[in-house]
Amino acid sequence: MIAEKMKNMVANSSAIRAMFEEGNRLAKIYGAENVYDFSLGNPNVPAPEAVKKAIAKLIEEEDPVALHGYTNSNCGYADVREAVASSLNERFGTRFEGKNIVMTVGAAGGLNVILKSLINPKDEVIAFAPYFGEYRSYTDNYDGVLVEISPNTADFQPKLDEFEQKITPKTKAVIVNTPNNPTGVVYSEETIQKMAAILEAKQKEYGTDIFLISDEPYRELVYDGAEVPYLTKYYDNTIVGYSYSKSLSLPGERIGYLVIPDEAADSEQLLAAANVATRILGFVNAPTLQQKIVAKCLNEKTDVSYYNRNREALYQGLKECGFECIKPEGAFYLFVKSPTADEKEFCAAAKKYNLLIVPGSSFACPGYVRLAYCVSYETIINSLPKFRELAKEYF
Repeated sequence: MIAEKMKNMVANSSAIRAMFEEGNRLAKIYGAENVYDFSLGNPNVPAPEAVKKAIAKLIEEEDPVALHGYTNSNCGYADVREAVASSLNERFGTRFEGKNIVMTVGAAGGLNVILKSLINPKDEVIAFAPYFGEYRSYTDNYDGVLVEISPNTADFQPKLDEFEQKITPKTKAVIVNTPNNPTGVVYSEETIQKMAAILEAKQKEYGTDIFLISDEPYRELVYDGAEVPYLTKYYDNTIVGYSYSKSLSLPGERIGYLVIPDEAADSEQLLAAANVATRILGFVNAPTLQQKIVAKCLNEKTDVSYYNRNREALYQGLKECGFECIKPEGAFYLFVKSPTADEKEFCAAAKKYNLLIVPGSSFACPGYVRLAYCVSYETIINSLPKFRELAKEYF
């Protein structure tokens, strides 16, 4: 018999993955070209050519025993960590050193490492709806309690008044995700400044440390000149989690990092805890070949113009059909208001036209649906007549 905790997790398994699997099933029946799968945020842009060249060069020139062996520290190769720190300092005017970097198994691995390092049973972790649903599972992994801030559906900036009210002496961490999945919204500098001021005041009020965890897999995917604030500049107890899954189109390679600044409370202990957590969670160390690859490609980026073309086509197409949605500033998602209160019913109606979309309740925001536009441009263009047929059922 499986563990009681896993029974609930299995029962509430990801609707996103379920929809993706449904897409594979429908493709076998109708042909892949006739199924319009907007379910999964799986990049459809190839990795930059520099990644391919770095792989070939490393395989040819490096000692294979060393290249594929364990790293001396569970936090990763020292030279890779130094390179990441230097790159961040150059881009954001920070003062990190290699010791502030922990190489991780993607952003998800990094979030689990830092939550393992911080959370005691019943500690509270705050997330702003809509949020990536796995935050609840990651918090539950360590017997923490996820506290939701309800969605601000006007512009999807965080509800800071509710946030201030829900911070308690048990609040240990706050997770922010900007650019946001599922909305594509970038949290403004004003929002971050106000959030930091609230956290500073609450730390003094309760005599506790509250850590702001910035989950940043979409940092480089922004449009129209949008700027994403670098949160360590606004609040000392900030920890950054990053992934190369989107910026270098390497989601399956599972490579990213944590930044734990010196300014964070008990930073040396926290770094030591992250080192041990990386080991005891079974990661041991981030994939060694991938560490070396990303160190050689720190200035590379995926082709954002590809996603921008998709964004414009899908956004304009859905608006012309009569659907309501805000235009995303980043990431590769559209968050669309469901024309009916039960967005799951709307998702089921869309499936009749082989349109696969994800209910907003998966992100703690019912009444909306998410479309991932990291698909081929042809998929978007060919899907629009189907969306027009779907719209006729509601408008």
